[in-house]
Amino acid sequence: MSVAATESWSDANQRYLTAALAGVRSILGRHAEPGGQGESAMDAAAPQDRLGARSTTMSAPPALDTLVATFGLSRFERAVLLLCAGVELDARFPALCAAAQNDTARAYPTFSLALAALPEPHWSALAPDAPLRRWRLIEMGPGGPLTQSALRIDERVLHYLAGVQHLDERLAGMLEPVEPAGDLAPSQRALAERIVDAWSRPAAGSSGLPLIQLCGPDPSAKAGVVAVACAALHLAPSRLAAAFVPASAADLDAFVRLWTREAALGRRALLVDGDDPDAADAAREAAIVRLVDRTEAPLILTGRERRPALRRRALTLDVARPTAPEQRALWYAVLGQADTALNGHLDRLVGQFDLGVSAIRSAGAEASAQADGGDLDQRLWDACRSQARPRLDDLAQRIETAAGWDDLVLPEAQRHILRDIAAAARQRHRVYTDWGFAERGLRGLGVHALFAGASGTGKTMAAEGLARALQLDLYRIDLSQVVSKYIGETEKNLRRVFDAAETGGVLLLFDEADALFGKRSEVKDSHDRYANIEVSYLLQRMETYRGLAILTTNMKDALDPAFLRRLRYVVQFPFPDAAQRAEIWRRVFPAATPTDGLRPERLARLNVAGGNIRNIAVQAAFLAADLGEPVRMAHLLRAARAEYAKLDRPLSDAEIGHWA
Repeated sequence: MSVAATESWSDANQRYLTAALAGVRSILGRHAEPGGQGESAMDAAAPQDRLGARSTTMSAPPALDTLVATFGLSRFERAVLLLCAGVELDARFPALCAAAQNDTARAYPTFSLALAALPEPHWSALAPDAPLRRWRLIEMGPGGPLTQSALRIDERVLHYLAGVQHLDERLAGMLEPVEPAGDLAPSQRALAERIVDAWSRPAAGSSGLPLIQLCGPDPSAKAGVVAVACAALHLAPSRLAAAFVPASAADLDAFVRLWTREAALGRRALLVDGDDPDAADAAREAAIVRLVDRTEAPLILTGRERRPALRRRALTLDVARPTAPEQRALWYAVLGQADTALNGHLDRLVGQFDLGVSAIRSAGAEASAQADGGDLDQRLWDACRSQARPRLDDLAQRIETAAGWDDLVLPEAQRHILRDIAAAARQRHRVYTDWGFAERGLRGLGVHALFAGASGTGKTMAAEGLARALQLDLYRIDLSQVVSKYIGETEKNLRRVFDAAETGGVLLLFDEADALFGKRSEVKDSHDRYANIEVSYLLQRMETYRGLAILTTNMKDALDPAFLRRLRYVVQFPFPDAAQRAEIWRRVFPAATPTDGLRPERLARLNVAGGNIRNIAVQAAFLAADLGEPVRMAHLLRAARAEYAKLDRPLSDAEIGHWA
């Protein structure tokens, strides 16, 4: 067996590079001899022929030949690159450079030396847009005439010639690898195959690879599609956060050159991650557009939505989470034999939670690890809720749902509507998916309701009751805080909330809806126009949001009629009458609270809403506890006076007569 058949590519590449360096060293040595004129192209042909024969025995082309072919180097440019590499790799080169230039201080290569000593010289190799300088294969020392400046091979290129692969250190701080994907859903794997096909078979008449634009709500799914496609193409994908895209023209140009070289040397693809809404601004988007226009290497853009038309030919794909049947199949694969104990509960999970592959695996592992945590179906439900929770915790206030249906004191008509809302939320999957209503359009598939009424009439408590009955997390979003005076910021804030809630498992409670859903005004200036855009945007997202959302208002008449028409349920919370106030007083004290002589019928004379009743009860409990007594009417009278003072209302004799 021959040596060539047994040695590794790395060893063979090192031998090839050593032989190539020896050829240039020989040329340089001849030129350094007194009266030496270097070698002619004919004299240099024999060593080149021997190198060609050596390369044919290697399992893959040597790094030098690949680099020369990739960047289109001439014979002279190839020799210049080897001359610079020789100074780093062979201790004999510096002395030869000094001797050839008849100057002991110049123990380094220069263009003057290269033009005089190397075969087939041409002046155009010095041009800034020629391969050696354009792709920064070599670096020129500062100062002095152009032809006398010291030449040095770039460190990344030197390692590549030696067969060592690594990411350029100037890019390492900006990029991170895209981790290999686990299992993808079949619909997602089909998208990866489309990328492979687009990059494997360029369209007729086109130049370069098309840009790939991936849109959708799930960043992990998009990264998984990229990882699978790149693995099939033998590419190493690297992620660049949109916030790291250089904004200045000079910095962007430097990045593009370095990355294009890196993509060629390391067979890499670049994923520009635009999924972070906080990084999106006009300047950054403009920088991304310039990056797309100037980069010919494999490039993928991700984001929630499609970007405007780009000059580069693009393939845009929408990466959705797995379909309902795919999610069900994933649950079966994750749970194994345990699914037989669920008795159809998987349909309820799939109907409520829209989870990706990694989230389903995490939830399944979490539920299976809690062997003593109750029934498997309840553990799975709680695990799915926890998967959706972290993204919203930074955007809204999570309310612990202490109130239940029995705590609500409302007229029977309102109670019926609340139970209808709960039924619609529970049966969405059956009606929309199994019964086919979703096939007629994806708008309006969520459950959206308006709770209208004065403060303290039970709107938030009713939302708590719904969340508790449906086993959902309740998140309160204060629209008065979301609305921003800065153009475009309100839409960004709303987009973040809805994107985070898309996985399900939550009830969104938008407080003070009139802050944004007020009647749209006549457009008089740019702020009026953008205010109307904000209302339209939220109406659009409400229609496409597939979860449960409740908006509250104290002023129903102030709301835009167009908004009211798009809501399926409107619940009017009336001010409680005397009988309802008496019932609230009977339920307001927990069973553990000691009371003595309380008269709910007399307390009902206080003309206040349920929220005020609770405030009075809590304050009276503090007063009684401080005195070491059970809660009595006298404590409630004192607490009532404080509550009325807070409301800036007088406490009439009709309300408190015969209390003490």
